[in-house]
Amino acid sequence: MKLVIDYQCPQCGAPAVLEETDRLFSCQYCRVRSYLSHKDYFQYVLPSNASTGKNLFFVPYWRFKGMLFSCIDNTIEHKFLDVSQQAIKSELFPVSMGLRSQALKLRFVSPDMKGYFIKPKLSFQNAIRTCMNHFFSSSSGAIQHQTHVGETVSIIYSPFYADTKLYDAVLDKVVKTKLPNDFDLLNFPGGEPTWSLNFIPTLCPRCGWDLKGARNALALICSNCTSIWIPVSNKLKELKFGFLSPSTNTDVYFPFWRIKGDISGIPLKSYADLVSIANLPKSIQKGWDKIDFYFWIPGFKVSPKTFLRLLIQTTLSQPAGELNTQFPTNRISPVTLSVEEAAQTLKITLLSIIMNESFLDNVSDIEIKPRSILLAFIPFQEDSHDYVQPTYHIAINKNQLSLSNNL
Repeated sequence: MKLVIDYQCPQCGAPAVLEETDRLFSCQYCRVRSYLSHKDYFQYVLPSNASTGKNLFFVPYWRFKGMLFSCIDNTIEHKFLDVSQQAIKSELFPVSMGLRSQALKLRFVSPDMKGYFIKPKLSFQNAIRTCMNHFFSSSSGAIQHQTHVGETVSIIYSPFYADTKLYDAVLDKVVKTKLPNDFDLLNFPGGEPTWSLNFIPTLCPRCGWDLKGARNALALICSNCTSIWIPVSNKLKELKFGFLSPSTNTDVYFPFWRIKGDISGIPLKSYADLVSIANLPKSIQKGWDKIDFYFWIPGFKVSPKTFLRLLIQTTLSQPAGELNTQFPTNRISPVTLSVEEAAQTLKITLLSIIMNESFLDNVSDIEIKPRSILLAFIPFQEDSHDYVQPTYHIAINKNQLSLSNNL
């Protein structure tokens, strides 16, 4: 399910409703376009239904939505998670928010909000580790490696108030009939909210042209000077990119992150090494040891099963050919998975294609550091049910792709 946010245009104040995956905001009244940005995580507030005059305080919860991949006993397991976890350590408040973040309209935190906002005490890493331990507590195998990908991480504040009892302000109901005698809100560090949403003008830094992109796009395109930009630290950073040649002008381009990494613990630098390590049904040809090995990670979100299949198929295929830097007339699917998230998949990708168990027995010795990154667009032919890449025998189901809007 999607998180829905009530919002106001920063330029004219007009009301708007955003979805959690929205990054590009275009006001239907004043037509101003902005990219939504933040310095750490998006922060939201659940609505309060308490009567006026109550001294509200807000308890923080981490929310994680994304894919979890785990290497357990030399096999790759995957799950889709949408969970929340208390960001402080207190038995007074519920451990999680349940389905509230999915069922209620939220608001962005802003400095003008009234109330006492408790600071998160538990880091996201510790909170997600608690969740992971819960999900894999019944697993009989040892977890050799684990990573979460395609994630939407945010902090959601839930409102409460207290007298001699503790009240959940969302429902305006008692959750604790008796508070401890030593209960003091000031025991929880916090204060007025300081977090605010940042807005990046969607103008090309190079030529000043309007940048284009879908509402959930992470990369914005300038058709005037043929450049692609991603927001980094409240600025726009130019990306290196390339398009493989299409078969027809009706092909649809899908984005992939092509990453070259420094790999330790395993001899994998060339295409010849890949053929050997992955036990591909090929005879190593002369010159293959001179062809660099790249990871190819989908730059768009799909279900965990499909995502894993695509990154394995594309990395094993090692797409080759001249990469053009001129924009084609073909349709281009938006980038919805960041390069940071793609980099988190490198070890899982490697473990998925390795057939030699002697390497899998030493997973902890394998380390990968990204060295060079390129946003590569691969053309797919469209039929009634799928997008198909005939050269590399890769297919993307249309239904799977449409469902990915909820990821």
